[in-house]
Amino acid sequence: MKPTALQFPYREHSAELFARLAGRPWSAFLDSGRPGSMEGRYDIMTSDPHSWLLTHGATTTLVTPEGESESSEDPFSLLQRLLGVQLEPLRGIPFYGGAIGWFGYDLARRIERLPSLAEHDAAAAEMAIGIYDWALVVDHQRRRSWVVGVGDAPRQRRPWLLEQQRQGGRHTDPFATHGALLCDISHDDYLHAFARIQAYIRAGDCYQVNFARRFSINAEGDPWPAYLRLRELSAAPYAAYLNTPGCCVLSSSPERFLSCRDGRVETRPIKGTAARGATVEADRRLAEALQQSPKDRAENLMIVDLLRNDIGKVCVPGSVEVPELFKLESFSRVHHLVSTVQGSLADGESSLSLLRACFPGGSITGAPKLRAMQIIEELEPYRRGLYCGAIGYIGYDGDMDTNIAIRTLQIAQSRASFWAGGGIVADSDPEQEYQETYHKGAALIDLLQQARR
Repeated sequence: MKPTALQFPYREHSAELFARLAGRPWSAFLDSGRPGSMEGRYDIMTSDPHSWLLTHGATTTLVTPEGESESSEDPFSLLQRLLGVQLEPLRGIPFYGGAIGWFGYDLARRIERLPSLAEHDAAAAEMAIGIYDWALVVDHQRRRSWVVGVGDAPRQRRPWLLEQQRQGGRHTDPFATHGALLCDISHDDYLHAFARIQAYIRAGDCYQVNFARRFSINAEGDPWPAYLRLRELSAAPYAAYLNTPGCCVLSSSPERFLSCRDGRVETRPIKGTAARGATVEADRRLAEALQQSPKDRAENLMIVDLLRNDIGKVCVPGSVEVPELFKLESFSRVHHLVSTVQGSLADGESSLSLLRACFPGGSITGAPKLRAMQIIEELEPYRRGLYCGAIGYIGYDGDMDTNIAIRTLQIAQSRASFWAGGGIVADSDPEQEYQETYHKGAALIDLLQQARR
């Protein structure tokens, strides 16, 4: 099947276009954060996939036009088979159909041997992927939009989308939270876990461990208004809204995990964080201190080395390079140090084999990755669910773009939850690391507290 792209009226505020789709089955909005975040370029919107996969533990449920089935096969292999033979690209358009969804952190149990110590109380699937034959793609750089897809889907969807646009907004139940915002790790418990991690580092088990705390609160109503508010509080270039069975995901991630376009691989790990200053001068000093911090630069370099090794497993030997190191990027609540690692995908490899080789992202595990994950399982009381997994797309043309699922809210069974953490190294300060969890979670904390009824 050949891909098709049909022109569609451009609107700068893509969220206005998506509002009519937000409540539909498996609706998905991969959001560059424009105009609040000016780094992103493309927005991708879709709903009503023709097939989907949901992985819970060792079982993946597949729903296709032919019916429903269950499989214990590797979820990555199942997805590769469902995507089928790679199709030709549409030049200048990143996605015209394929897979959109999430890969939860705990999907790593299908890749690495990990202990089962943390309590598994999350309702969300480890993997939730829809297969779509159409999408609405917005290019904010060229100020153009297209309804794209395969077969007859674009021609069928374009008049339907125009009618949705004419109807304007939809009635929604207000999003509201109730009761206290709870955290699973107290200050004393955090200090105890910090000491255990430092002991492991001194013993030579690891160099860095990403340790996180979970925050949760009772919630009800439509999550879409909450996402609109999150965009105002914390616009981000790798944001997403996903409405899947049993769980709605609101992500304001600033971090790219993996992209693969025309065989060119890129990952952009974030390591090094500082809060924004209250004044222009204070903000400048905090940014400069972060850029010059030996601790943060060393922490970033550890993860760059880990990711060079990870993508090197599936890239052409000698092609892996680091064009940017310790770049300062500033967001609404924090400054970050960001590096870029690139490589060329080897013959016989695919976006999914790349994702599997690197999953989960090293920037949110630690180094060495496997030992850090074992320590995380020992010290974090609950499994992470989607947190520190990945959200994004894998197209019929084989291209991929995914985020690291941080600054991400999961709403399931009338409970809204998110995690916030940071990398602990030998010279980390326990109180600074503890406060960093609040800096990183600030926008989500504000969102949930503002919605309290």
